[in-house]
Amino acid sequence: MRGEGLFTERAPNGRFQWQLKAMNGRVVAVSSSVHESSADAERAFAELVALGPALVARITHVRDGLGWTWVVPGPRGNPLVKSSRAYERYATCQNAFRRFMALVARMAETGAQPLAGAQPVAGAQPVTSARPAVVGGVGASGGEGAGGVGGGV
Repeated sequence: MRGEGLFTERAPNGRFQWQLKAMNGRVVAVSSSVHESSADAERAFAELVALGPALVARITHVRDGLGWTWVVPGPRGNPLVKSSRAYERYATCQNAFRRFMALVARMAETGAQPLAGAQPVAGAQPVTSARPAVVGGVGASGGEGAGGVGGGV
């Protein structure tokens, strides 16, 4: 299915998750938590959009495999949103977060609404700025450090 926007979907356990899709239909980000209803999932996304430029991603290396993922931690350290997949390169992961932030900003400006009719998430399991910031993780050169995101989106 092609189309940009927010999709809420029912997981096999009966609860709901949201996915943010780009214009080409590729999933950009997914909710880290599951919700009791589609409306709860939509409210959680609206709260995330309200945070907007204050969102900061933590990029980490995938434990069992190759690649990098980003996650936006919440006020208590619990993830609010995460990348939909692992990226082969650190810089690609940074750029994916920038694209996520640009899409969130665009949705905030247009007041976009969730798209209805989404299909169930196959095998889904519950997971218990103008200048977006990226912190933590291991740098692309292999050394420890914070990876700041320079430049605009």
